Amino acid sequence: MRKSLKSLGSLLLVCSMLGLSVAGCSQKAADNKAMDGSNESVNESSKESVAENTDFAYPMKTDKTVTYWTPLNANVSANYGNLGETEFYKGLHEQSGISVEFRHPAVGQEKEQFNLLLLDEELPDVIEWEWFGYDGGPQKAIDDGVIIPLNDVFDKYCPNIKAYLKEHPDVDKMIRTDNGDYYCFPFIRGGDLLLTSMGPMLRADWLEELGLEVPKTIDEWETVLTAFKEKKGATGAFAYWYSVPDLTNHNPFACAYNARRTFYMKDGKIAYGAIEDGYKNYLQKMSEWMKAGLIDPDLATLTNDQVAAKITNGSAGASFAWGGSGMGNWTKAGQETNSNFKLVAAPYPTLEAGQKPEMGQKDNFYPGGLGCAAITTSCKDVEVAARLLDFGYSDAGHILYNFGTEGVSYTLEDGKHVYTDTLLKNPNLSITHAMAGYVRANYNGPFIQDEEYILQYFALDEQKEALKLWSDTNTAKYTVPPITPNAEESKEIAKIMTEINTYRDECTLKFILGTMDMSEWDTYVSTIKSMGIDKVLEMENAALERYNAR
Repeated sequence: MRKSLKSLGSLLLVCSMLGLSVAGCSQKAADNKAMDGSNESVNESSKESVAENTDFAYPMKTDKTVTYWTPLNANVSANYGNLGETEFYKGLHEQSGISVEFRHPAVGQEKEQFNLLLLDEELPDVIEWEWFGYDGGPQKAIDDGVIIPLNDVFDKYCPNIKAYLKEHPDVDKMIRTDNGDYYCFPFIRGGDLLLTSMGPMLRADWLEELGLEVPKTIDEWETVLTAFKEKKGATGAFAYWYSVPDLTNHNPFACAYNARRTFYMKDGKIAYGAIEDGYKNYLQKMSEWMKAGLIDPDLATLTNDQVAAKITNGSAGASFAWGGSGMGNWTKAGQETNSNFKLVAAPYPTLEAGQKPEMGQKDNFYPGGLGCAAITTSCKDVEVAARLLDFGYSDAGHILYNFGTEGVSYTLEDGKHVYTDTLLKNPNLSITHAMAGYVRANYNGPFIQDEEYILQYFALDEQKEALKLWSDTNTAKYTVPPITPNAEESKEIAKIMTEINTYRDECTLKFILGTMDMSEWDTYVSTIKSMGIDKVLEMENAALERYNAR
């Protein structure tokens, strides 16, 4: 299996060097490879590695070390060169009894190094990756002999994740392929409060000074942004980190027009929002605001640090960001030089006063593959790897991943796990960076995130209020579940959507900046249709039907 995969990986590398598409390379490799037994051989190899073990308790008695490949989260890399250096890992090692050798790709080169990793004859025991991004999806990763199906492994070694999935059949359906294969130990958001993490925010001190209310409609937003420009000297009243897909896909002003930049649910089917009238109306308004100087003229190239600087120094008065790394960090930074600095959340806007926002940002409980740990076909001792990963879903693991070690990063007060000042009031680190050394709750990984984490992470009253406001939408009905197109569909979708998304993004910016007139909208739509969006929607909806039938 690995030999055929290495041939596939070699071909991918050659194709990359020749400038050919990955999808095309994968197809050529698939046409030429001989899969010796496919799933059957993978299942047999995993069965040979595992044995019944009903009398088990942590810490595990083993001298084996699990090799574990994972990107190093930016919150961790700010202070550590390896996850194994953190207090979190010290607790994991002590409580699970299992040693881990973490291996991390270079920051900014994760995708490239993941593809190179697949060329190795011997893979690490565990790979934590966004498996939806694997060429062909998670089922293809199993079929290619990269990772093993986990059905038998869950049955034999993983009572904790198995119990959780039995109690939550909606999540169980999300982490299986259409073939019924479990493929990873998932990151799961453990409550409604964790599903929404971002939204619009403004300078509250400016609103108070100018006698303005928090805006709720597009017209009210226009009034506020105009006042910020004319009376506070904001050179670009609204600024945000445009290049981040999570933010751009949920732009609050697009949401007001019921517009999506990508796929969303509409009348029980998957639709593509970037060619619909709502998206046109959103772009028209953004173009008007750009001409009026209400949006930062450098929107397309702004980095997170630049947005932070603009918000805290008064060049901008409003943004769209996360409640933690945005509102929390910016408030702390702003108050260092201006004691009056204060941010306030605004609800996702509507077109008419009194309406409940239809669209906003809201994740699935299983957010599309983030932090999912899979066991590879190179793993020599599946039991040890499985026990390590299943620990995250145990009671003790839940506490460690979310709160860390008692007496160090949390104390137990009236039955609640309360973070210590080491995390919440660290004089040298932001809450975000301090937490990352002790827990994984403020990013992701193979565990169930606890709502108590977010209620403490959002230390400011303004953040807690933001969480309520941003969650108060009808957006759940528009959220596409984590469907898994099959290998052939995935290749075709990737090939078509790479071209479509590039064209969409170029035209979107041109419409907003005014270098492309809105009179060209029909041409834009017809071009995307000619690229094959209808064919993609057929495949996406076929995958949705299979998902619903699981």
